[in-house]
Amino acid sequence: MLATLERMELLENAEALARMVLESDVVEQYQICLYKLRSNKETQRKINRFISLKELYEEVQRFGKYHPDYKRVMTQIREVKREMDLDPLVAEFKLAENDLQSLLDEISLLVGGAVSKHIKVPSGNPFFESNHGAGCGGGGSCGCS
Repeated sequence: MLATLERMELLENAEALARMVLESDVVEQYQICLYKLRSNKETQRKINRFISLKELYEEVQRFGKYHPDYKRVMTQIREVKREMDLDPLVAEFKLAENDLQSLLDEISLLVGGAVSKHIKVPSGNPFFESNHGAGCGGGGSCGCS
């Protein structure tokens, strides 16, 4: 019974943490940027052009440089991706997305570190991963590398 109550309290605290994240300035900025990105016709045109060209790119990749359109598609995909990436709304969204990911990485690191300094915490940020160096594959306390 005590374990069940403790488990419920942990889940309630996790839900409270999730609500705090959802109410944060970082998430608000992410949602604003996402809305702007989705509602701007020119930005959407660039994204959709990239997506449609990406399908052709994947087809060309199956055959590699032997595909008759290889050179044209490779050049075109780079130009279209650059155009999309340089769109101010795409750039703003990517920054907001990175900020949100950093917040989630920090929270994961804190929660994992509170359990054990040797626990592996998934993170897309090499800064957080390099601070660990523990656990399997990291040359940590288990001795493997």
